[in-house]
Amino acid sequence: MKVRFSARDTAWSEWAPALRAALPEMELAREGDPASFDAIIYAPGGDIDDFTPYRHVKLVQSLWAGVERIVTNPTLTQPLARMVDPGLARGMAEYCTGWALRAHLGMDGYAQDGLWRNGAVPPLAPERPVTILGMGELGRATAAMLGGIGFPLTGISASGSPVPGVTVHSIAALDAALAEAQILICLLPDTPATRDLLDARRLSLLPKGAWLINPGRGTLIDDAAMLDGLDQGRPAHAVLDVFRTEPLPEDHPFWSHPAVTVTPHIAAETRPATAAPVAADNLRRAMSGRPVLNLVDRAKGY
Repeated sequence: MKVRFSARDTAWSEWAPALRAALPEMELAREGDPASFDAIIYAPGGDIDDFTPYRHVKLVQSLWAGVERIVTNPTLTQPLARMVDPGLARGMAEYCTGWALRAHLGMDGYAQDGLWRNGAVPPLAPERPVTILGMGELGRATAAMLGGIGFPLTGISASGSPVPGVTVHSIAALDAALAEAQILICLLPDTPATRDLLDARRLSLLPKGAWLINPGRGTLIDDAAMLDGLDQGRPAHAVLDVFRTEPLPEDHPFWSHPAVTVTPHIAAETRPATAAPVAADNLRRAMSGRPVLNLVDRAKGY
């Protein structure tokens, strides 16, 4: 099979060896006659804007979990698969668990300034409710790790489908789930239905002192409402890894707000070592006519 690699120039040296090792029968190229390709491996920053000439392509395999930058492209009529990678899922789970533990244990209360602070003893994990918005692959991985520590978990998903160890509700129960969330983790995709989902009214439902962790999508939260909410202690602190504009502009108030921690979109990276075999399996499936995994539902946007 002949596969077109369309991603940022810097990605080629990192991904090409891993992809060729996982799929040795593949001819991987960065350019060529569009009609000669059987599949496309894609990530934002690549040089394909018009997919029309790629008329023989049986699959566009994304290297990213999020597909909002491509799914609305009107020229894309070929099947599109998002990346569901065990390394990416574990990286996200570790990020969310690390920040959840920081919030839970009150680690920010211990400044190294010579003052002996013998304050209140934090509750144990079973006494600290955590709500996860989004129970897809990343949400389930995060829930499994947090559940292993003992946090009681509530999940919100579009379907409300059951997840072991999690009390899962549909989006209709969002308000009630927010009202119980001492730690709120946001892992929803970017869709018309999720944009500005956390507005001023919903942020005001959080318990006083709650922490919010958002490594999902920056469009989920109304920025102005977040800043107002932080000033009211709902949430008391926000850990933000994703933003409407990236890199986050130097003059954005998130940088200077004392109750915000900014991380530079590093919560979960797609790692070639674990993602290349996933892409290889899907390309083999597409070429042989077997069902492709993680196909994107264009109507839902993910």
